[in-house]
Amino acid sequence: MPANLTQQYYAAEEAYKKASTYEEKLAALEEMLATVPKHKGTEKIQAEIKKRLSRMRKEDGQTQGGGSRQEDPFLIDAQGAGQVLLLGHPNSGKSALVQTLTNAKTQVAEYPFATVLPIPGMMKHEDVSIQLVDTPPFVLDGIPGNFSSAIRNSHMLGLVLDLTDPDCIDHLTTMLEYLREKRILREEVPEGVRALTLDKVLILGNKADLTDWDEIVEMIEELVPDCPTIVPVSAVTGFNLDQFRALVFERLQVIRVYTKRPGKKPDLERPFVLPVNSTVSDLAHSIHKDIADNLRTAKVWGSAKFDGQAVNHDYVLADRDIVELND
Repeated sequence: MPANLTQQYYAAEEAYKKASTYEEKLAALEEMLATVPKHKGTEKIQAEIKKRLSRMRKEDGQTQGGGSRQEDPFLIDAQGAGQVLLLGHPNSGKSALVQTLTNAKTQVAEYPFATVLPIPGMMKHEDVSIQLVDTPPFVLDGIPGNFSSAIRNSHMLGLVLDLTDPDCIDHLTTMLEYLREKRILREEVPEGVRALTLDKVLILGNKADLTDWDEIVEMIEELVPDCPTIVPVSAVTGFNLDQFRALVFERLQVIRVYTKRPGKKPDLERPFVLPVNSTVSDLAHSIHKDIADNLRTAKVWGSAKFDGQAVNHDYVLADRDIVELND
């Protein structure tokens, strides 16, 4: 039986051949496995890819002394409603933005390369927290493979530009070209592949308080093909930071769901954060497996036709719904 391999598979195979680091090879193999057609004609190909993946992970475990790559300081575990990695050239103002938006203790300095490792912090948007990660300056000649893996694992990217820098368009072009070359930024992302689409990238035009930002933004949008959404901001004055928070929450494609006990008021301070289109059953599983296994009935306030309406387990929830689960 012919394999009938897809263009996506061949592209991933080519990326594997060109990969120079462990992380790039691993990502390419994972994409090859995700995009290879699943039928009898590709069984040998699937087995060979799985064998390579297993061998790589085993060898890496031995290299790490049996430890986990999560010990790598570049790989930050995601927390909150999602993880947003900030990328930017030296002195673009990444650290100042993270310090203003979060509780992180970043190193803000007038000289470049003050940040040498990723620094996470939690950004509040209304009643949810979103993780922002400050990263070392973006310099093509100095990007380690594990840094690329950290970018690939994030839920969103914020590309920070210094709008007062005459080279800001070149800086943006360099970052976008790198992301596309490494197959981190895609038009479409196959299921099971770690990558981002254009809607998961925002441009933070920093230092908007020091320049005529509207003219610069218009010029960037005209000169950069397929330009992501630009949000002019200021880490000093706080200009447009609320808009940035709201846009990040919207682009993360998550909802907030509140719970209540029968006869009690709902807990409106600690929502459960779930992907868009999550169901009552998904909510129950996110709380505890036993609750999901024993769930009998549920009532919903908010998106239901009337408050307190009894709904099925497959009822699709909306942002700010209140749910009562009964076992």
